[in-house]
Amino acid sequence: MGVGKSTVGQLLAERLGVGYRDTDEDIVTAQGRAIAEIFVDEGEAAFRDLEKEAVRSALVEHGGVLALGGGAVLDADTRVLLAAQRVVYLSMDVEEAVKRTGLNAARPLLAVNPRKQWRELMEARRHLYEEVAAAVVATDGRNPEQVAQAVLDAVELTVSPGGQLPDPRPEDAVVNDVTKIQVGGTAGSDPYEVLVGRQLLGELGGLIGAMAKRVAVIHPEALAETGDALRADLAEQGYEAIAIQVPNAEEAKTAEVAAYCWKALGQSGFTRTDVIVGVGGGASTDLAGFVAATWLRGVRWIAVPTTVLAMVDAAVGGKTGINTAEGKNLVGSFHPPAGVLCDLAALDSLAVNDYVSGLAEVIKAGFIADPAILDLIESDPEAARTPTGPHTAELIVRSIKVKAEVVSSDLREAGVREILNYGHTLGHAIEKNERYKWRHGAAVSVGMHFAAELGRLAGRLDDATADRHRSILEAVGLPLHYRYDQWPKLVENMKVDKKSRGDLLRFIVLDGLAKPTVLEGPDPAVLLAAYGEVGE
Repeated sequence: MGVGKSTVGQLLAERLGVGYRDTDEDIVTAQGRAIAEIFVDEGEAAFRDLEKEAVRSALVEHGGVLALGGGAVLDADTRVLLAAQRVVYLSMDVEEAVKRTGLNAARPLLAVNPRKQWRELMEARRHLYEEVAAAVVATDGRNPEQVAQAVLDAVELTVSPGGQLPDPRPEDAVVNDVTKIQVGGTAGSDPYEVLVGRQLLGELGGLIGAMAKRVAVIHPEALAETGDALRADLAEQGYEAIAIQVPNAEEAKTAEVAAYCWKALGQSGFTRTDVIVGVGGGASTDLAGFVAATWLRGVRWIAVPTTVLAMVDAAVGGKTGINTAEGKNLVGSFHPPAGVLCDLAALDSLAVNDYVSGLAEVIKAGFIADPAILDLIESDPEAARTPTGPHTAELIVRSIKVKAEVVSSDLREAGVREILNYGHTLGHAIEKNERYKWRHGAAVSVGMHFAAELGRLAGRLDDATADRHRSILEAVGLPLHYRYDQWPKLVENMKVDKKSRGDLLRFIVLDGLAKPTVLEGPDPAVLLAAYGEVGE
């Protein structure tokens, strides 16, 4: 409702050179009265009967663009008929929906409380829209011309001779739907889902659940507007919602900031049935998870990551923590979230350097487990650098699946989970040496270059795979080198790495592509030689 389907439908018909038809208009013409009057005079059930017949007739008689009423999919017979058609679901966020429909008296289902009633309607209908849709096109922030073009792009529409749309082909069913990735629960933790898609915030209330009375939204200063909008939306849903603003990036991951959050929770009367929502990049979700793990010895929390790094790494797996002067993430807890919402729309406004930094974790997943990731990036490195690239969603989903599979079998990093630290031993040492002013992905990129050279010199990794590290990291704009004179400091930093055992340094290296393993106590001369390829 209010998504602009009539305007978009007419634009599509014009571009395709076909006719346009609207089942709502068919009903109004046949009945000689407005839809709102039918609702008042005869009730919704009577209107649905009229709507069902109007859709059936239109599908038989019409061969161009057809716009359906928002409730048409409620009928099971109609959904069966639509299964043979090329259906596009035009989606819209609740705030935009209220803005467009809130004052429109002609919409009988939104007459009293537009925000609440729109949300309730969407909870009942969204899964049906997604069930029948061959493609989902978000309309938020787009004018009708842009939406029309997005529809054409999404389903690759072409016009057959005679001005009729061709029959749908299976390959045309390009679904821009929500991907759900299960993360298994172990060691007393419950399994949870990572949702990847667009316009996902409507799922937040369902994850929070009915038992919670209070919700705290922890967000960085850079996302002040987002945090406050989330708080307001949750308050509209009946929760006692507060927003807790914390510093940006790694400056948030301190004991002082955690204590500030604990104080806010205490003053709000936060109990064990209440929920924390962490919004932002990896540092914000790390902090939110740590605060949730430590408040009352553990409350539920939900991650809403807004960067590539946070989506593919920090928000998945339940590792939470803060930094100390001695190192990164040395204080923390394993506390899995109740769910993760990866809304790809958040990436559209991400600065290019932040986006590219996150690709380091994506590339890491490719080297340790899923080489298809590397193939996708190498096919078009420039496109991989932007959220509008053709493979963005697939790259993020594949990376999350790699981590989900690993952490599901090793929640507490007792064994196989260590492979996720590929490139991180030196990477964390660089971050500490730079007082966390370097982006995490940039440091991990240098760390992977080092790990590849270490694997090669240790006789583990073939030359072609080692060289591939340099080429793919460089192709997307990630750094390969760090200051040569800092090696002694980096060695000292690595000695407090979480993988170290006593004075024994341990590194994740590759025995081959997608064959990670542990290298314990390498010869210091081999380490220095490997860093010689990295230092400058």
